[in-house]
Amino acid sequence: MLTALEITLLLLAASIVAVLLLRAVGMPALVAYLLVGVVLGPYAGNLAANTDAVHTLAELGVVFLMFTLGLEFNLSKLGAMRRFVLGLGSAQVVTTIGVAMLAAALLPAAWIAVAMPGGLDWRGALALGGAVAMSSTALVSKLLAERHALETDHGRRVFAVLLFQDLALIPLLIVIPALGGGRDDWLLPVGWALAKAAVLLVVLLRFGPPLMQGWFLRVARQRSHELFTLNILLAALLFAWLTKQAGLSMELGAFVAGMLISETEYRYQVEEDIKPFRDILLGLFFITIGMKLDLGVVLGSWPLVALYLTLPILLKFAIVVAVARAMGDSAPVAIRTGVWLAQAGEFAFVLLALAADSALLAPATLQPMLAAMLLSMLASPWLIGRADWLALRVSNQEWLQRSLDLQKIAARSLSRDRHVVICGYGRSGQSLAHVLEAEKVPFVALDLDPDRVREAASAGESVVYGDATRRETLLAAGVHRASVLVVTYDDTPTAIRLLHQVRALAPQLPVVVRTATDADLERLREAGATEVVPEVVEGSLMLASHALALTGAPLARVLRRIRAIREDRYSLLRGWFHGADDREAETIEIDHQRLHAVTLLAGSAAVGRPLSSLTLDGCEVSALVRGGRRQREWPEELRLQPGDTLVLAGTVEQVHAAEARLLRP
Repeated sequence: MLTALEITLLLLAASIVAVLLLRAVGMPALVAYLLVGVVLGPYAGNLAANTDAVHTLAELGVVFLMFTLGLEFNLSKLGAMRRFVLGLGSAQVVTTIGVAMLAAALLPAAWIAVAMPGGLDWRGALALGGAVAMSSTALVSKLLAERHALETDHGRRVFAVLLFQDLALIPLLIVIPALGGGRDDWLLPVGWALAKAAVLLVVLLRFGPPLMQGWFLRVARQRSHELFTLNILLAALLFAWLTKQAGLSMELGAFVAGMLISETEYRYQVEEDIKPFRDILLGLFFITIGMKLDLGVVLGSWPLVALYLTLPILLKFAIVVAVARAMGDSAPVAIRTGVWLAQAGEFAFVLLALAADSALLAPATLQPMLAAMLLSMLASPWLIGRADWLALRVSNQEWLQRSLDLQKIAARSLSRDRHVVICGYGRSGQSLAHVLEAEKVPFVALDLDPDRVREAASAGESVVYGDATRRETLLAAGVHRASVLVVTYDDTPTAIRLLHQVRALAPQLPVVVRTATDADLERLREAGATEVVPEVVEGSLMLASHALALTGAPLARVLRRIRAIREDRYSLLRGWFHGADDREAETIEIDHQRLHAVTLLAGSAAVGRPLSSLTLDGCEVSALVRGGRRQREWPEELRLQPGDTLVLAGTVEQVHAAEARLLRP
């Protein structure tokens, strides 16, 4: 039997190798942990000198996962997305559980015996339906961010459903253990568990926020990172212990602790500090789940694995598409949402483990189900990558929408020649566009955030909705006639895909790529980037130039040193400091400053008044759009008219206050 140190070394080595291999092919770390457990499963009996201690640590991983989930949950986020969270999300979870329970009640006993070895009553069906209803928050959120899909129509719906699934986990964690034991008088234990949970939640949520705020304020004033981290661990584990003492799950208490901290200003620091503990212990939890998988049983029942793999994916896809269509979504949006949510999730393993411990699912059913869910998560990136293909094949609306998008891009670029194509219209893209506009250089900007595109376009800026990695989008943007293409977002894999398309279409077109660090500089250059601008290096150069100047070094020497460093790395920036025309009066933009376009309506208080007479709560009017014409300068006596669009610059609070003042009747 291995010692505790030998077990630790074995698990660490296996986990590192598995994570390295799977991350190389774009899979999340949790799949690697599951595979480590599967591989080590046959030797589990000889691995642990103290199995209880290993499982206790694994349970703490779930506790910390629920704690961070509580940090992410707040009422403002729920309110902003309530239509999709409470509509699409609740319908998906409730319908999935309902279908599982109806199948257990209505299907012939012979069919149940074949599909569910060991049998399945309504209690097991509820637990199984809850597990099947879950999608992978970790995996899907990562893919949404990587593919810049968070702000798309289907991305918002997917995120809202994931949020409701996370919330639905809480009552399931309460109900499933209460249903265990095979008792017929299930109503009393379930009711008692829910009542205790309700009382505990009311007490904690009523009296917890001021106590948590005062507690963390006192600790933060000590300015000790060690003390702050210890306090986080104490808060999470204390609330978990309180709910356990009340006969409820520890996960519920951890979730409440996170939710209370989410209302304080310390939530972001808490989230960063808890990550190492959460990720390591959660990895151990998934290893223990993988160890429960008996490959011999799975291989002997591969038809069941295939059934459990395909049926839940098809069921969830059909439910999401049907509900989304019933809520008025177009077929392409509904199809994409369904594909993104069809896979299994990490919380499914939590619920399956809980159902197995509560004797609600037979081991003969549990083994193939665990294998199928693991395969489902492995297949998720492949399935999600084909969501667009499926939407295009199934819906004529998608072809029409694509054609309209391309037509808008082509219409914007047809009147331009030797223009700049800006890929990405975030903060960097907008800054570049404003410089080009000031120099009267034509440009076309492409972005995938519909809200940003709509607002910027209404402000008269030359931006259209389009995916710059697509060949047809680049052609519509006039890549053959462009003088330069600039990639303004920091996403190396996407930038490399875009570079391959550009090099195939316009090999001689100069391409400038922005990146956060110089780690991927050579990869981007090899892919065809003419120049790569790493923000860290540029920031370091500016810091060095200011520091050298302030030490008293002659300005000419400072400029020569910076120029030499740049020439080493950036061939196109040689001589940047040479010209006498480079004297600029620069201002530093405040981090949270934003632009916002406000269109005046008939009857608004500002209509008919001179622009110079308006009080705008600290905002500045950076541009005026009238009759489709964008102006940066205007006569002082200019009076505003209905339909005028003012582009406001200021903080979020200033912009909102100024908008309310402008549109007030």
